[in-house]
Amino acid sequence: MQFTFTFIEVFYYVVIIALPLLGSLSLVVALLGLVVARIESWTPFVGVYWAFITATTVGYGDVRAQHKRSRVISVLIAFTGIVFTGIFVAIAVEAASVAYSVDENLPEIREKLEKYKSLREESRAQARQAAELP
Repeated sequence: MQFTFTFIEVFYYVVIIALPLLGSLSLVVALLGLVVARIESWTPFVGVYWAFITATTVGYGDVRAQHKRSRVISVLIAFTGIVFTGIFVAIAVEAASVAYSVDENLPEIREKLEKYKSLREESRAQARQAAELP
């Protein structure tokens, strides 16, 4: 049970730290979806829907890009989705490895968790500072 709690805790903190990167990748996918929607004469909703389905490599096939430019952009969207998925897998592996070693190295693990917490606080402080700039 301790493994599960530690895994969830570490996963949470590392996702929080990686949130700006994950958010940026999601924004890129959405913006590219809007570009394709304009090229293909789709509604913006359909374009963003198609982009996220493409990024997850699900590809239902209900909406397809017909123009060459749209197909090139779809490859970029798919690569962005692979990077996004890779980041989540790396976070899960890190959380699992930390949780696995909890029993043997509890003080060291708590130090790592404190490091993640302090990184999160630093990123929040930087975000607040950036928001205060004119």
